[in-house]
Amino acid sequence: MKPTGKKWVITLLSTIVLVSGSAAAEAQSTGKTATAASKAGQAAQKAKTAASSASTAKKVNVQVAADPVPQIVKDISPSVVGIIGRSTDTTLTGGATNRYNLAHGTGVIVKSNGWIVTNAHVVNGLEGTLVVTSDGKSYSIVDSYIDETSDIALIKINAKSLVPAVFAKSAQTAQVGEKVIAIGTPISFSLRNSATVGVVSGLNRGVNAFYRLIQSDTAINPGNSGGPLVNMRGEVIGINSLKFAAVGVENMGFSIPSDTVQYVMGQLFKYGEVKRPSLGFNMEESWSAIVGLPTDDPLTVTKVFSDQAKKAGIQEDDVLYSINGKRVTSVVDINEMFKAFLPGQTVKLLMQSGGDIVERKLVLSQAGADGDAYNDESGPGEEF
Repeated sequence: MKPTGKKWVITLLSTIVLVSGSAAAEAQSTGKTATAASKAGQAAQKAKTAASSASTAKKVNVQVAADPVPQIVKDISPSVVGIIGRSTDTTLTGGATNRYNLAHGTGVIVKSNGWIVTNAHVVNGLEGTLVVTSDGKSYSIVDSYIDETSDIALIKINAKSLVPAVFAKSAQTAQVGEKVIAIGTPISFSLRNSATVGVVSGLNRGVNAFYRLIQSDTAINPGNSGGPLVNMRGEVIGINSLKFAAVGVENMGFSIPSDTVQYVMGQLFKYGEVKRPSLGFNMEESWSAIVGLPTDDPLTVTKVFSDQAKKAGIQEDDVLYSINGKRVTSVVDINEMFKAFLPGQTVKLLMQSGGDIVERKLVLSQAGADGDAYNDESGPGEEF
């Protein structure tokens, strides 16, 4: 029961007096002990504070030392080269005879015996081209393979014991938001092996390119073309190729994924060209696909080129739904799928023709043969 009134006040005061009296009686006998305990407590507190400060300092040091970027840049730089030559573009000031009418880009060493991958648009139209390695040595190009469709080129220099870069087996393991490093030769050739850091902004972008691209916000500029996009494991996940350049547009760069780079390099080393299969007809994407809306709309045949396609009964205005059971809604979907095929192989097409759903068996032709052509999408992308 809760005490009330004066009785409760007296009881409370009595308790306080009793406690105080007991403390006073013991205070004299324990004075020295209390003083010693106080000093010991203060010393313990100081020790605890010092330990906390040391722990904080240790954490800060660990965080600084744990940043992998400087070491990754140091490790990858010997595999990155600068490429410079005289441009044959006579529209530039002074024309092709001007000694300062130069163009440059970047490349990545892929074999220790001198093979380097870069962009096709870096080496196309250059004369007297030189490759400069990270140690400052200069070499002439002695051999090359160029695939303009993918914007990939292989060049060869007479050098030995070079350090090849490590390519990720698949760029599909990358995640949006993952930190990446772009290395290249921006603006001036004297700025070779410049590094910028950003994140992966998007994957599988179908913009102004034959294959899908990686989007990142790393600061990239003219001269970065052909340079590597590197993950935090030191692996090359892409080759920088183009960017969006317009007023109000910032940090929108695009890289060719390592999967595509290795596919093209494999074909060039094996055949000297990319044996790229084709359906043998051109198609138009749906309005939804063109503007970027999610869609399952099929593609419409606009022109038939190859004899194989004509033999299979494919006509203009036919509609294509799927290839070998896989739904396709864009031209880039087909281009990606055909990395696993060669000309001469047969595929099954699910189509609509004359109002009927039909299945066509088609022998793939080789792109560029029999007047075959691919749609060339246009957009604000700019090679750099």
